[in-house]
Amino acid sequence: MALRVAAYGAAWLVLAVGLSLLLFTTSHRTVDVASHEADLKPDLSGEVVVRTGPILPDVRVDSGSPVGVQILLGKTDVADVEALTQRYATIASNPDGQVAKVTGALQEMAVDAAVRGAALAVLPLMAWVAVGRTRRRRLYRHLVSRGGIVTGTVLVLVGVGLAQPWHWGSGPTRPPEEWQSLQDFLGPEVSLPAEAADVEVLAAGVTQSTRRIVSSLVSSYRRGEAFYAKAAEDAARLELRTPEEGETVVLLVTDRHDNVGMDAVARAIGDVGGATAVFDLGDDTSTGETWEAFSLDSVSTTFEDWDRWAVAGNHDNGTFVREYMEDLGWTYFDGEVIDGPGGSRLLGVDDPRSSGFGDWRDETGLSFAEVEERVADEACAADEQGDRVSTLIVHDNNLGDTALERGCVDLVVAGHTHVQDGPTPTVAEDGRTGYTFVTGTTGGAAYAVALGSKLRRAAGVALVTYRDGRPVGIQGVTLQTNGRYDVDAWMPLDYGDGDATPGRGDSGTAGRNGGGSGGNDGADAG
Repeated sequence: MALRVAAYGAAWLVLAVGLSLLLFTTSHRTVDVASHEADLKPDLSGEVVVRTGPILPDVRVDSGSPVGVQILLGKTDVADVEALTQRYATIASNPDGQVAKVTGALQEMAVDAAVRGAALAVLPLMAWVAVGRTRRRRLYRHLVSRGGIVTGTVLVLVGVGLAQPWHWGSGPTRPPEEWQSLQDFLGPEVSLPAEAADVEVLAAGVTQSTRRIVSSLVSSYRRGEAFYAKAAEDAARLELRTPEEGETVVLLVTDRHDNVGMDAVARAIGDVGGATAVFDLGDDTSTGETWEAFSLDSVSTTFEDWDRWAVAGNHDNGTFVREYMEDLGWTYFDGEVIDGPGGSRLLGVDDPRSSGFGDWRDETGLSFAEVEERVADEACAADEQGDRVSTLIVHDNNLGDTALERGCVDLVVAGHTHVQDGPTPTVAEDGRTGYTFVTGTTGGAAYAVALGSKLRRAAGVALVTYRDGRPVGIQGVTLQTNGRYDVDAWMPLDYGDGDATPGRGDSGTAGRNGGGSGGNDGADAG
């Protein structure tokens, strides 16, 4: 009996593996990759092949495993090749989000194939058992009889006639693909980064114009990768305030506007400052369209091991950004006070201009002023019940003005203006003090545009220190367009009630060229 069970188990395993591989290698999935609608087709080639379309050459690289994938890039919103290559270069400077997305999709496809293969493998075994030994012997005797042989022969001939294998391969033959290294394709005059040494391109039908486009892409990539890599390396040497025992530090990022190159820089600053959580204050995109998913993938991958809260900015139009980020594990707000880092209590709201509605519980069509009033009402109601809001998270700090004037929140954090400002105290009528802090554009964006091989404007982040559930200090960090860091002194928040201790903690010092003011004078709001 045990031997029979083992035999059935071995047969099931062989069938399950075979069917799973067949299902996996014949499946496909559509995802957003590199701002394209892309079709993923897994295989066992051990290679990642990107089919780029008629303008740029296809690209191939070793996957590092037996599993490979064909990525067929489909439609995109870009109107010209120059903008497309610039986007490719920027994404390539921080590809972890895209790699994680493709890897995750393949893993999901593999699991799905394995589950279906395991289930399908049971069916023939069930049929075998259901037929029974006696019936199987009768069927076998019938198959080897004259009638069975004739019947089988007829079935084979009918199948061959329907399939017509003599026509297979009789159509036009596709010439063998001529892959060559990217270095050979571009020529010795182009210096490739070390990480592109193993990249191959499909050279068939390529014109000199295409070579110039690819050369420009490589040049943009080198500039961007070098700038952001050095910025991240330099950030690791910044002298930031070290959190004391019992303190929690949160990194503020905002107005990234698709600049994924700054994500690793922001993470490096957060690591040095002892941050374990992040507040994303909105405008991760420039239009809120699905093609910008690469930006959301990047920031999510960069901070995937941290606690994460976010609001949508005015440029995150529609509902796509919020829904996509929530699926990636970010916490958004629905008009209620929730737990935050370090025992704090948080309240937040999406910018009402992002989607045309306030996202305030189930009400729609709320104006900016109405949302501002609702936020204040919610914060003050919580405060009256002993559940004080320690931090109000918004995109535009004006949404928090009424709550501060009524003395119902400790700190309002925002972005939007692309200029660092604060912390600015507001003394309410009852004498209580609250603060506003505006973080500069983390993407270094001019207006709503941040994509490029380097920063368009100074890029800013900030670190908020929490103690006993309240924000007690803020330190801003600004990366200038020339790569210099300006680190602000750590600014204590004094609420006038003895909970904060002004002057406590060390001030930060500048990273390279001395201390300076965070932010960027004259920057335009995003």
